[in-house]
Parts: sequence; structure tokens; C-alpha cells
Amino acid sequence: MNTRSVGFTSALTYTTVALAASGLFLLVTALGEYSWVSRLGGAAWVFLLSMIILMPIVTSLVKKKHGSQTDVA
Repeated sequence: MNTRSVGFTSALTYTTVALAASGLFLLVTALGEYSWVSRLGGAAWVFLLSMIILMPIVTSLVKKKHGSQTDVA
């Protein structure tokens, strides 16, 4: 698997997981008495933090799974 495939696969994976986490946050906060600004701001914050945390983890796991020795910038 080349560098472009590793990058695309990992980006697709961690973006999907981050979107699912922020969607779950929106779903849970819809049950409470929160304003839409709070809900959307919180969902954006969850998405951003999830992306930051998942990027290096998922990229290294995909590289390890496919035996790639190249660096993804």
C-alpha cells in the first residue's frame, strides 16, 4: 500500500469516527435543556478534539496493518 492510500484510508477512518462522536454528542444533548448554540458548539469541540486524538493513532495503526514504512505528512 503506498503513502497516498495509507493517508486516504486513515483520514477516512478518523473523520468518520469523529463525525460519529459529534453526532452522538448532538443526540445526547438533544434530550437535555441546552440551547442550539451550546449543542452545536459542543459538537464542534468534540469533533475537533476527536480528530486531534485519532489522527496519529489511526494513521499508525493503518500503517502497521498494511506494513507500510513510509511517513505520512
